[in-house]
Amino acid sequence: MKVAVLGAAGGIGQALALLLKTQLPAGSALSLYDIAPVTPGVAVDLSHIPTAVKVEGFSGEDATPALQGADIVLISAGVARKPGMDRADLFNVNAGIVRNLIEQVASTAPKALIGVITNPVNTTVAIAAEVLKKAGVYDKNRLFGVSTLDIIRANTFVAALKGKQPTEIEVPVVGGHSGVTILPLLSQVKGISFSDQEVADLTKRIQNAGTEVVEAKAGGGSATLSMGQAAARFGLSLVRALQGEANVVECAYVEGDGEYARFFSQPLLIGKNGIVERRPLGPLSAFEQQALSGMLETLKKDIAQGVEFVK
Repeated sequence: MKVAVLGAAGGIGQALALLLKTQLPAGSALSLYDIAPVTPGVAVDLSHIPTAVKVEGFSGEDATPALQGADIVLISAGVARKPGMDRADLFNVNAGIVRNLIEQVASTAPKALIGVITNPVNTTVAIAAEVLKKAGVYDKNRLFGVSTLDIIRANTFVAALKGKQPTEIEVPVVGGHSGVTILPLLSQVKGISFSDQEVADLTKRIQNAGTEVVEAKAGGGSATLSMGQAAARFGLSLVRALQGEANVVECAYVEGDGEYARFFSQPLLIGKNGIVERRPLGPLSAFEQQALSGMLETLKKDIAQGVEFVK
């Protein structure tokens, strides 16, 4: 497998690259790109870790050398959120970065599975789709918004509240990847029941967890290490699916049938050609149903902003 990480010199990119270097199957290649001149050095640093994963680093304006032959492209390039910034503030900078990188992916690795990490994901995935469409290479089964961070946070918070091992918990999180659009389906967590107050408090904490990190870092950045872990989990799931493993299921933000919004995070069965099946949300509690109805206007606005940007 060849995995390209775009934005590899940043906080998320370095954490992601480290995890991939230690966890990709033997014989894989890890290709690191960032505009920052430090990137080849990051690759050399990682290359000293004794695993059978080859690492190369590329920097400058041109990402295409890093993308040659990539099976999977993970995009974390962009600016981080600072205190007082919401994800909309990120849009002005990150939209252009994502457009530029996706144009290069379209021309160099059009068949790759693409995971967009760069926030605001609700909008950047729509940008990616429109750019790929313009280039005539869009396949909605190969483009993913990586919302895995919401899932690992939900798993962690539920486990802590209920005195369980986090590895025993898997909370499906659907909708989008910011604020009210993040909807953890706590009613579907097997073997655990929650009071109405616990559901309300947990949902709010999962939705605001990014801000929790931004404030705790006191202007020093946003969630990079946990996001690196989440992106690695998702990237490694894509690797397993491409290698033919059956029953690889992850929630991610993708274009579907438009039942709720054009892009929507839901459980996906992933195979050798990307998404095999978009799975239904299943039964929702009254609280979840109301939260779902309440988020759709925000989500649709976020998506429209991305489409308009490319137009």
